[in-house]
Amino acid sequence: MSERAALSETSGEFLTLHELVRTAKINLSANIWDYLVGGADSETTVKRNRQALDSLALRPRVLRDVSRIDCTGTLLGRALRLPLLLAPVGSLESFAPGGAATAATAAGAFGVPIMVSSVTEPGLEATARAADGPKIFQLYVRGDDAWTDDFGRRARDAGYDAFCFTVDTAVYSRRERDIAKRFAKPWRQRAAGQFFQAGLSWDHVKRFKDKHDLPLILKGIATAEDADLACAHGVAAVYVSNHGGRQLDHGRGTLDILPEVVQAVGGRAEVIVDGGFSRGTDVLKAMALGAQAVAVGRLYCYGLAAAGEAGVMRVLELLETEIATSLGLLGATRIGALDRSYLHPATPVTAPHVLSAFPLLDLADEDDGGR
Repeated sequence: MSERAALSETSGEFLTLHELVRTAKINLSANIWDYLVGGADSETTVKRNRQALDSLALRPRVLRDVSRIDCTGTLLGRALRLPLLLAPVGSLESFAPGGAATAATAAGAFGVPIMVSSVTEPGLEATARAADGPKIFQLYVRGDDAWTDDFGRRARDAGYDAFCFTVDTAVYSRRERDIAKRFAKPWRQRAAGQFFQAGLSWDHVKRFKDKHDLPLILKGIATAEDADLACAHGVAAVYVSNHGGRQLDHGRGTLDILPEVVQAVGGRAEVIVDGGFSRGTDVLKAMALGAQAVAVGRLYCYGLAAAGEAGVMRVLELLETEIATSLGLLGATRIGALDRSYLHPATPVTAPHVLSAFPLLDLADEDDGGR
């Protein structure tokens, strides 16, 4: 069966995003499902990501010719089919054969970048070979400067467009869903060599920038102060993230963080954001607040677990449909036309949790998804 035929069949099978989520839940073991949807400690930050998104309503304009809608975007000078990228996720091989290579193939075929985690298989070079499109390599520092430099050279030689340090994991969090089940595989993989990550500083950022010519991104920025410091160090992009609620518990939702970061950056770098983005309207809210691109993590993993490469493609197709529909109903013909005038504070109508963007989702266990 050709990939196009497989995608066509998947498109007919999954007509909504929540159908992909449901199938992912069915396909994954309980341990891997909890690894995917869980957060740190009380999972308050996970919920606040969703609460921040749900606390903004949209203000539509009417009688504006929207017969032609443009959903495209750009990132680091590359044209994108959507202003999206696949966020770095560890242990992608737990969700589908091929892991990061499978996700990278889907991203390239659709026309968005993938940011490849250093703790997922099949590794830097093999994933790069599968990625027929823009790609970024993300590193957890697990060795000395020479070790880090080796990754910088390998990423450049493999054709990555940019390099990213994750900076919000100086201390590895307590993920109680995993701990309570004594499920340690992803934890051990992520935490090995944690001493070097704990020692990461702005001096390391400067040293890497001085030595390597790949555009540098810092992922895990959560304050205006650190955004300003990142720009002072010449980063190409500031990546607003709280690790999907998987690091610091009781942090702010990323959409609450985004405005102060955009203001602090002041156009000196591009701004990427992730954290609970699950629907097309979520993406548009971030773009209206000044983000250059939105990264999705758990969402594409649901697609990967549901149907492999075709499942990731289907997630992106459905997001594109939702974005185009919402743009037209907002009275906007392109994403770049959005600004804060399209947003209004609102009271959430649903109690926030990791899957509350999918009210029609019917999972057997009501405790799943961080309720």
